[in-house]
Amino acid sequence: MSSPVTVPTPADARAFVDAVEHPTRRADGLVLLDLFAEATGCEPVMWGPSIVGFGSYHYRYESGREGDSLAVGFSPRKANLALYGLANEAAAEEMLARLGKHKRGASCVYVNKLADVDVAVLRELIVRGFTHMRTRVHQP
Repeated sequence: MSSPVTVPTPADARAFVDAVEHPTRRADGLVLLDLFAEATGCEPVMWGPSIVGFGSYHYRYESGREGDSLAVGFSPRKANLALYGLANEAAAEEMLARLGKHKRGASCVYVNKLADVDVAVLRELIVRGFTHMRTRVHQP
C-alpha cells in the first residue's frame, strides 16, 4: 500500500502564505489563516507542500485502510483559492447558496478571491465543516 502524500509537515504555514506570488491570493491567504484559526480554535499546520490545515481526524475504511487527514483547510493556488472540508455536511448546500461566487469540486469549494464571497457565511461553513469532520464523520 502506498503512503499518503498529504501528511502534516513541520513547514511554517504563515511563511508559506507569505511566499505566495499572486498578491491577491497572498492577501486572501493571510485573511484565511486568521479566519480558519479563529473559527476552529486550531493552529495552522502544513499538509504536504501546499495545503494549510486546521485540526485533523483519523479515518478507517472497511477495507482496513486508515490514516489521518486535515479537518478543514485551504490552499492559495495559482488559479483560485481551494477550501477543503466545507461542503461535506447536508446543511452546507443552503449555506453555499448564500456564499457568493464559487465553484464546487468533489470535496472542496473554489473561490477566485475573498471579495467574491460573504465572509460571514464562509466562517459558518468553516465552523460547521470542522465540527462535522471532527465529531460526526470521524474521530479526532
